[in-house]
Amino acid sequence: MATFVLVPGFWLGAWAWREVTAALRAQGHEVYPMTLTGVAERHHLAGPEVGLDTHTTDIVRLIEVEALHDVLLVGHSGGGMPAAQAADRIPDRIARMIYVESGPLPDGVAQFDTMPPEEQQRLRAAIGTGHLLPPPAWDPAADPTNLAGLDEPTLALLRARATPHPLRAATDPVRRTGGRPVPTALVTSTFPLAVVRQMIGEEHPFFTRLAGGELFELPTGHWPMLSEPKALTDILDAAARG
Repeated sequence: MATFVLVPGFWLGAWAWREVTAALRAQGHEVYPMTLTGVAERHHLAGPEVGLDTHTTDIVRLIEVEALHDVLLVGHSGGGMPAAQAADRIPDRIARMIYVESGPLPDGVAQFDTMPPEEQQRLRAAIGTGHLLPPPAWDPAADPTNLAGLDEPTLALLRARATPHPLRAATDPVRRTGGRPVPTALVTSTFPLAVVRQMIGEEHPFFTRLAGGELFELPTGHWPMLSEPKALTDILDAAARG
């Protein structure tokens, strides 16, 4: 039996992990799906002060209050950044950091920095002077790659339940303490595994921390916990046993 902490990406809460949580528990694992401050049922807490450090503290405090050890910390998409910071702060409690459609950004790099300039400009225009990042339209015609594998009921659920995300979680840079690194694993769905291996070999700054980690490919869209929950569960179970 392993202990999982599941951190969702932007706009989603613990609810997005429901099927994966149930399946992992059925296999005997202990599972803690999270909702970060300012999102989903905690959306009322989404003040302008909420940022990447807030979300990092959410994760650290859950692990400490629940007295968890040997944690498999799973960060999906934008949830990989606070999860990585949490693993950096309490490495003695983390058995492995598992990135799902995410990766270990270098110190000083924010999620916003990884987007093309035109996408940054578009988002800035949509946000205006606000402090919240609006969710996408969940339109598969406009975003077929990321939304691959999601049926209409699931898309309707995303449209109904996704909430704006605290902007500073995307614009605050990752800050690492230089503490002991923890083992890593990656689950990639929209990015070919062969390309990941090539970029690790080329020491690309977004991938170097994955060197020596387990790599898993799950061909589907950007939200595998919703499009392929059983396959993702099997991968996480294999990562726990590996």
